[in-house]
Amino acid sequence: MLFSLRSRLMLAFSLLLIIPFTTLVLLLSEESSEAIRGSIETSTSQTLEQFGSHLTTFLKQVEETGNQIMSNSVTQAWLTTGMNPDSTMEEKLMAKQRLVDYISSYSINNSSGISIGIYSDFSGGIWTQDRTYKDQLWHKQFKLENERWTGAHYDYDQADEVMKVRQVNSYVLPLVKLQSFARNGVVKINYPTTILRDSLDKIRLGSTGRAFLIKPDGSNVLDQLVNEEEISIVEDTLEEIKERSAKQSDGFFSVLHEGETHLLFYRYFANQNWYVIGAVPEKELFVKIDLIRRTMLIVGAGLVAVAMLFALSLSYGITRPLTAMARAMKHVERGEFVSALDMMPKVRTGHSEVGYVTRIFESMTNRLRYLIETEFESNLRRKNAEYKALLLQINPHFFNNTLEIIGGLAAMKRNDEVIDATEALGQMMRYSLDLKNDLVKVKEEMAYTRDYLLILKHRYANLLEVEMEEDGEAGELLIAKFLLQPIVENAVKYSLEKGGVARIGISVRSADGRLTMRVSDNGIGMKPEFVEELLTEMAASDKADILNSGGRSIGLRNVLSRCRLYYGKLLQLNIDSVPGEGTAITIEIPAVKG
Repeated sequence: MLFSLRSRLMLAFSLLLIIPFTTLVLLLSEESSEAIRGSIETSTSQTLEQFGSHLTTFLKQVEETGNQIMSNSVTQAWLTTGMNPDSTMEEKLMAKQRLVDYISSYSINNSSGISIGIYSDFSGGIWTQDRTYKDQLWHKQFKLENERWTGAHYDYDQADEVMKVRQVNSYVLPLVKLQSFARNGVVKINYPTTILRDSLDKIRLGSTGRAFLIKPDGSNVLDQLVNEEEISIVEDTLEEIKERSAKQSDGFFSVLHEGETHLLFYRYFANQNWYVIGAVPEKELFVKIDLIRRTMLIVGAGLVAVAMLFALSLSYGITRPLTAMARAMKHVERGEFVSALDMMPKVRTGHSEVGYVTRIFESMTNRLRYLIETEFESNLRRKNAEYKALLLQINPHFFNNTLEIIGGLAAMKRNDEVIDATEALGQMMRYSLDLKNDLVKVKEEMAYTRDYLLILKHRYANLLEVEMEEDGEAGELLIAKFLLQPIVENAVKYSLEKGGVARIGISVRSADGRLTMRVSDNGIGMKPEFVEELLTEMAASDKADILNSGGRSIGLRNVLSRCRLYYGKLLQLNIDSVPGEGTAITIEIPAVKG
């Protein structure tokens, strides 16, 4: 009832302010949006009109240039000489040189960067004699579709290297011998793509909207950089633009694309069969209106906040104790008992019913905290005992095998090797009996493993080959004690059991905050069922029943169980084993530096 009263007061004050204020904001912003939309449409249409005028004027100049070149007497003389089978080589060369001089002079005197290419069936390109021009896309489109205005491309049949590496668009017209109207090649007027592209790129619609010059098939005339969203908008609206342009050469309309409304502008150039298309999200056009709307809404939100504070002050004296206790309950729900108990003095109120409820809640919280902490401590001690038991279990198993090796060396009277092995065993004893710390440096664990391998090397001589790789940075990292040696011991044991030379690989590396340890051998391998059993044990619980393993692979199970107990779900284990070929065990754990 108390919470309901406070909610009603807050709701009433909020509605009295929100409804009228929101209605006013929406009405004003809608009217402003329409006015701005009309202004933007007018200015954008004028911009496209200016670009259209520039494009039409320039391309008319290009078209006239092509007609002049084709009809010029020098061009006609060269064409007549080349088509005449009786012309001598000297006559052909002289006619071509006059044509080259004429075209070069024309190109140099042109300030727009226009270059000219002439291709004939009898001599190929005028500059390079290249006859592969018929395979070019622009020529195929001209021959098959009579497309005279090409898209952006590179023309390598040019007078100099600078012209070859710049992107051009072209106007293509047939090379006609005016006396007989016989066609023999094409005239190609190239103009830099940047002349039109730079002008078009300056047209900005909103902050991200741009304009593009495209062909009826949707291809980009000026090779402008277009993202996937812009391509998608053009593809979705091109047919509608064609229908509209058939009735009106320019205009604008709204389209819905992927849930967002865009304002689309277009202009059609009939002579070139090109379309200028520009699209911009409507929300970008109304940034200022949105800013005003947000400001007004913020002011409204401030007024609502004042109303809410006023409503809160009315109900504060009644609802304060229960509100504070509800917050304390949330802390208890998250297990934050200290924070909850710290709030109890603020909640405790006299001898009323509320005071009684809060005192009972405080007592319950203290009791619950005691029970949870007691259970946690009990579990922690149990897990620590399990870990120590697993750590100590490995020592009798290992030292029994080591003493047998030393005994074998002594029996063969290899005294020097016995001394070396005994010293190595002493180093290992000091290492293994130090149980003060569960964590050791990787380089200490590697040294312990090297001592063990030294003993084995004395025993098996050339029957044992070991390759060790250790990352320098990994040496200072910390790992749980006795992780590597038991796995190496198993690898040696089962490799020698197979017969022949035992080849053991040991690798320790650190990368990306993880420490990877890998031990491989060429031994008898493991059966797939056993590998699956080990992986299942590691995934099923945070401890394996190593104490009841009955001696089956105690070293490996011990290591995996201790890793699971110590690292939990941060452990990553991979066992790659093929029966009769060998086993590779990879353990990946967090890289701990301190």
